[in-house]
Amino acid sequence: MVRFAIVTLLLSLAAAEKPALVVAAPDAPVRLDRATIVTVADAPPVVLYAATNPGDAPLEQFTVIAFVFDAAGALKSRQTAPGRRTLDPHSTKYSTVVLDGSTIAPDDVIVIGVNAAQRAESGTWWRADLQAAAAAAARPKK
Repeated sequence: MVRFAIVTLLLSLAAAEKPALVVAAPDAPVRLDRATIVTVADAPPVVLYAATNPGDAPLEQFTVIAFVFDAAGALKSRQTAPGRRTLDPHSTKYSTVVLDGSTIAPDDVIVIGVNAAQRAESGTWWRADLQAAAAAAARPKK
């Protein structure tokens, strides 16, 4: 609830927005949609995203990773968000990632994706290494 209030406050201020790039593994149990980078003066950028469980099984938790690339496509940093809890089948949940792990330049490219998920009542985690896909998405277009 507090996170929602903070995001609402950020959006109500004079904020600048731009889309974040989203990558996904082909078998990802969570789909990210509408990822938007919100920036306000004197605060780190925040990525606001929608996470959807397209499957029939509930998820206990999942994690999102954000990659920051410079304008030339070189990786500057990566940051894993704390685990997000409970995502029911065929439902969507909105959440954020605060990009406070490094300085973000205006021409940096932000790429996010789901890198781990755990089904409810299971000790087994689904995992994906998204760095190569993120680097390909962030490469400058020729």
